[in-house]
Amino acid sequence: MSIRPIKRLIQSKPTLEGAGVHLRRAFGFGNTHDFDPFLLLDDFRNDVPEEYLKGFPWHPHRGIETITYVLAGSVEHGDSMGNQGAISAGDVQWMTAGSGIIHQEMPKGDSVGRMHGFQLWANLPAALKMTAPRYQEVKTGDIPEVTDDDGTHVRIVCGKFWGKSGPVDGIAADPIYLDVSVAPGKSKSLPVETTRHAFAYVFAGGGKFCNASGPLAVPTEGVGWADTHPPTEAGNRSLVLFDRGDEVAVHAGEDGIRFLLVSGKPLEEPVAWYGPIVMNTQQQLQQAFAELEQGTFLKK
Repeated sequence: MSIRPIKRLIQSKPTLEGAGVHLRRAFGFGNTHDFDPFLLLDDFRNDVPEEYLKGFPWHPHRGIETITYVLAGSVEHGDSMGNQGAISAGDVQWMTAGSGIIHQEMPKGDSVGRMHGFQLWANLPAALKMTAPRYQEVKTGDIPEVTDDDGTHVRIVCGKFWGKSGPVDGIAADPIYLDVSVAPGKSKSLPVETTRHAFAYVFAGGGKFCNASGPLAVPTEGVGWADTHPPTEAGNRSLVLFDRGDEVAVHAGEDGIRFLLVSGKPLEEPVAWYGPIVMNTQQQLQQAFAELEQGTFLKK
């Protein structure tokens, strides 16, 4: 087995999105090659309702899939196909925008005003860019969970892991999307197929991700890159992009560590991207926006 070296360390950055939602962006709207087939990861964690209640009013998508995973509060949604509902703590919604959809997402806090969740964008291959839109909505009780002998706990949102399969299927990027918790002081190796691009996003606790030659510290938010003595703990809201290998090794700190571990098979196709629409060529992108103006964006 070969431990995946750490290719890059990223701190999620404060961003305003939608009608004024304060969130953290781990990656997106830059060079997509290293994350292919994924395009963007947003962490919408907030306990100030005024900073998220305006939500994400009606907006279009084409050419991608969006994966929304809620940890606290809920997200009410509606779309141009007449779907409407809400996803709550522990639930997942996987939307294949395909040829085009117009939808809205409105976050609501829990009883004390807390909202937390993630949205991941996965690219669609050229052959499926104009596929029919669809939703898969999964309630928390339908997401398989596995606890290892050492207390490592994994929720399998999508893909196959440790002999179990997540409930979301038929996704073009064939992703594996895991919510992993490792107990305080424990070390764990997690398999990741060599051909996949993979990243981890730490959102609770801390610890070390191990490089091929030993532990590599992941800087916490307040630490400058020029500091001579980097911290030894992987900080909350740190994203770790891995290089090739077939396992990820992590050592949890004194409070344990919880992170998303996401991997997918790269599409290796050209990306033409503007806002909520991701195509393969500038011509396709221009056509999509022309159709929005002409009222022909939504396909039967």
